[in-house]
Amino acid sequence: MPKLILSPCGTSLLTNKAKDFERNLITNHANAKTEEAIAAGEERRVLEERLKAVEGRLDSADYQQAARMSAELNSIIKIYDGKIDPPNDTHILLHTDTWLGKKTAQLVESWLRGRGFTDVQMLSEPGLSTAKLDDFQNALSGLVEWCSETLPGYRQAQYKIIFNLTGGFKSVQGFLQTLGMFYADEIVYIFEQSESLLRIPRLPVRIEAEEYIQKHLQKFRRLGQNLPVEDQDLRGIPETLLTRAAGLVDLSPWGRLVWDQAKEQIYQKKIYDAPSSKIKFGPRFLDSVEDLPGDRRLLVNKRTDQLAKYQEQGVNLKSLDFKQLRGNPCPPATHEMDAWSDKDAQRIFCHYEGDVVVLDRLDKGLH
Repeated sequence: MPKLILSPCGTSLLTNKAKDFERNLITNHANAKTEEAIAAGEERRVLEERLKAVEGRLDSADYQQAARMSAELNSIIKIYDGKIDPPNDTHILLHTDTWLGKKTAQLVESWLRGRGFTDVQMLSEPGLSTAKLDDFQNALSGLVEWCSETLPGYRQAQYKIIFNLTGGFKSVQGFLQTLGMFYADEIVYIFEQSESLLRIPRLPVRIEAEEYIQKHLQKFRRLGQNLPVEDQDLRGIPETLLTRAAGLVDLSPWGRLVWDQAKEQIYQKKIYDAPSSKIKFGPRFLDSVEDLPGDRRLLVNKRTDQLAKYQEQGVNLKSLDFKQLRGNPCPPATHEMDAWSDKDAQRIFCHYEGDVVVLDRLDKGLH
């Protein structure tokens, strides 16, 4: 079974056996977004030299040496029992939105590629650093969204999903530990100072929030797409599920996790009215989706969410693929969008009445 291994990356490669003044510089400039954000001079030169020195040592390091140098690589090597015969596994290296965070993850990436891994991906979210709490929370919300959109596809492809939480920063590790309960098949750590790998299998955890979410469904749908909701309409939603910044309201990381888990069940029950006044259902649309199985209802509801984002903010997601029809092949429809691209690959046909898009029917795509 192939594996997807998600590893948050810290700066242990740089701080391990560093001199005190080097370690202090790494700490002081940990949140610098770019190299240029550090004033040209002695401090930047020391950091650049430290990066080059570590790169040279790691490039020629064997398994034991690499494990001593890097917390992330230590546990990755132990996942393979110290015998890396490069399988077709995927490695996701999660790094902070900073210069040193990215550079350190790139060193880990280079070592893995040098040992035969071909699918090594870098992952970050804007604001993923400890510079500002609001930015950090938004970045965590982005991680929830990434997990929700990306990991189910790997699971369907029979990948074993492992969250490797030995490295990285504590604030990120703690959040990923919670996410791992819902998205990972296994969470692994190096146990304290030992050489043993602690493995925590997936637990049967569910968020029992369907009834509560259903009561506030349209508000959550809009917040889930980062669409505005009037403050007075948020009454009854716990503040722990919301975050407020610059006069805007969004789902907190925990709110997004609750929503992403609950909607998977709620959206399978029926086709709900769209979460935007700029979308309405035509007279035949509900008939065309009446007999859909639950997993297809889920997709249609997700597409109307995405269409709401397009209608109100102009964001045309790749999975939506909203576009105008050529000619006049199926009046009154003038536009189409993806419903799903697997199995029988259905499209939703629609037309405009003023600035409102009217969904006409679900049908097979045109050829």
